[in-house]
Amino acid sequence: MATDRDTKRQDLIGRRAFLQRGGTATAMTALAGFAAANAFAEEKDASKGETVMLRVAMLSAWHAHAKGYAKSLAEMPEVKITAVWDEDPARGESWAKGLKAPFERDLAAVFARNDVDAVVINAPTNRHAEIMIAAARAGKHIFTEKVMALTIDECNQVSEAVKQANVRFCISFPFRTRPETQYAKKAVDDGLLGQLTFLRVRVAHDGGSGGWLPPHFWDPVGTGGGAMMDLGAHPMYLARWIGGQPKRISSTFTYLSKHQVEDNAVSVIEFENGCTGVAETSFMSSESPFSLELSGTEGSLLVGGPDEQSVKIRSSKLDQKDWVTPKDLPPALPSTIRIWVDGILKGTPIPFGLEEGTQLTELMQYAYAAAKEKCQVEIPAR
Repeated sequence: MATDRDTKRQDLIGRRAFLQRGGTATAMTALAGFAAANAFAEEKDASKGETVMLRVAMLSAWHAHAKGYAKSLAEMPEVKITAVWDEDPARGESWAKGLKAPFERDLAAVFARNDVDAVVINAPTNRHAEIMIAAARAGKHIFTEKVMALTIDECNQVSEAVKQANVRFCISFPFRTRPETQYAKKAVDDGLLGQLTFLRVRVAHDGGSGGWLPPHFWDPVGTGGGAMMDLGAHPMYLARWIGGQPKRISSTFTYLSKHQVEDNAVSVIEFENGCTGVAETSFMSSESPFSLELSGTEGSLLVGGPDEQSVKIRSSKLDQKDWVTPKDLPPALPSTIRIWVDGILKGTPIPFGLEEGTQLTELMQYAYAAAKEKCQVEIPAR
């Protein structure tokens, strides 16, 4: 006769199997059954008595957002940071000490650990593909800072490894979680602007001119690029999300700070639907708020400016013909790291996955080719 202890052990085995499978339809159905029965397994940390459902390794503090992700995970009772790795051992050991987690000098040793279900990747951009492929092959779920990888070919290799391993993947696209950008996307999809003819997105800060960017952000090898590759990812993925399939791109990059990578950048995108898009970014712009501008045959929409939460629309499709502020915006989505954790533990959708990551890299790869060749570059259909 099965005891309560035996039943709990079987539940725990089932949970671990779900984590390894990464959320297939079968696993999601099983998980829904567990949730309905309020029988989701709990594992206890023997030393602290904490409830642990997802065990995560932090892979590098290279990116400026790494510590923020670690802080968010540490505040989730169902998550435990169980290992840290960094290509800079001194930095990694210091960070691991602060997180009260063991430091691993060998990346392969992290993937071999039985107490690691998932990894958060904030390593140098040129190492993303290598690390993700190894993580997937080890059966670890993956969260990554943007960009996904430096080339479409690398993204394809990552995608193949993730799909074969059937693990959950999320790339951090925080601007897509905002109510304002969600409304803008819906306004386009609902036809409030008619046929979209123009879009412009700007995300900029003074990390370069203000001197607060980490020095390694100017390394052309590790970064794969400057302002456009890092901060410019936000206007790029927003432009792709709203504008659709790109057809051609041209770029102007400047080097105000005299580093080897650009610190001020603009790319102009022609989309297959005829819309023209402008993605702007800078490491050299003080007091430069987020802004999104959309224009179409039936109206226009403005987001941001001095009030980054501001939304204004004027459309022939609305009863009011003047500029109006929408009363009901979509609710904000959870943070991207929260979406990833819930996607693993609850089987909920992850809207920023392999295809979205590859789409961003596609724009970046051809934007840099256009800047190098000083001409408009065709973007072949994938």
